[in-house]
Amino acid sequence: ITAIIAVLGLLQQTVAFLPFARERLVASYLGQEGIEIVRNLRDNNKLQRLTWNQGLTSCGAGCEADYLSAARVSDAGRYLQIEGGFYQYAVGSATVFKRKIIITSLSADSLKVSVEVSWSEKGRSHSLKVQENLFNW
Repeated sequence: ITAIIAVLGLLQQTVAFLPFARERLVASYLGQEGIEIVRNLRDNNKLQRLTWNQGLTSCGAGCEADYLSAARVSDAGRYLQIEGGFYQYAVGSATVFKRKIIITSLSADSLKVSVEVSWSEKGRSHSLKVQENLFNW
């Protein structure tokens, strides 16, 4: 009987942890996507023969960006929405996730890109941060 109670307790904890694990996984992908968006903007600048960091250095206080609009705004407080499997700001079903992209100039040829994804689950706030340096290649 004791073993059955222990197994049931472990099963209950596992079931309770699953939504958090799923949300943390989504948050990690959204963080990586934020870095990829900035990398894509840098690459497009190069392809269009613009300054490599044009439009990127204005995100010191935090910006929003998604692949569909590639728009950046200075206020990064909106919730992401999901439509057709894509996270975006324009249309879709509301999610619990917010993403803030902060870009800091390290030198004339390098930027630090930090992405913070935050969400709430069962009344508790969570956040995940990822960071990468981008260079003028």
